[in-house]
Amino acid sequence: MRLSGKTALITGGTSGIGLATAKRFIKEGARVAVTGRDESRFADVRAELGGDALVLAADVRSLEAMQSVATTVQQAFGGLDILFVNAGYVMPTPLPSINEHQYDEIMDISVKGAVFTMQAALPVLREGASVILTTSFIDQTGKHSLSLVAAAKAAVRSFARSWSYELLDRKIRVNAVAPGGIETPLLSKLGMSEAEVEDFKAQFARSVPVGRMGRAEEIAAAVLYLASDEAQYVVGTELVVDGGCSQL
Repeated sequence: MRLSGKTALITGGTSGIGLATAKRFIKEGARVAVTGRDESRFADVRAELGGDALVLAADVRSLEAMQSVATTVQQAFGGLDILFVNAGYVMPTPLPSINEHQYDEIMDISVKGAVFTMQAALPVLREGASVILTTSFIDQTGKHSLSLVAAAKAAVRSFARSWSYELLDRKIRVNAVAPGGIETPLLSKLGMSEAEVEDFKAQFARSVPVGRMGRAEEIAAAVLYLASDEAQYVVGTELVVDGGCSQL
């Protein structure tokens, strides 16, 4: 029970990495709130997480929406020990075809969303709280057609350093977790057929040094470490969990 008595808020917590992390946090003793935009999933998420979890509709691009989330969490939990800023968006963006909509979706959800989430949560974060930001292994590498995602995640990586300095007086630690290619429902939202998704996963797996894609639960384990008291001396860093893609 590494998070016994602690409270946590996870954005983008109704599927994939966010949902896997919420389950792990609850298993480790935390009270958890998750946010998402697809309200059609909320009943299933509540059933998976149990009655003590909060499942809240919110768009991280809206400061007002995130302030409402913070107020709800404050009323329910009395404050936050852990904030997992996980909401993000991925789509292929070859340079010649980038349009304004793609730019806004990727940058607003990943970058503006991180800023507004942090800004809204700041008043309810307890002294000594842990903040974890989701980045990506591609903020360290070059990948074809993913320049906007890489740039957005590089900005988020920078937030971990800058916000760590800003919050030293409150002993709030800010770190990042950088997933590699993870099998999550996000892959099915990229406009590809089921066959194309399976082909993509097979091709990607061949490019990973350990020979497979990652699992959401493996990222949740890394987030758990950064959230726990075991990581009290870890500040401003990025923990890469990518099967060796960015290192080998």
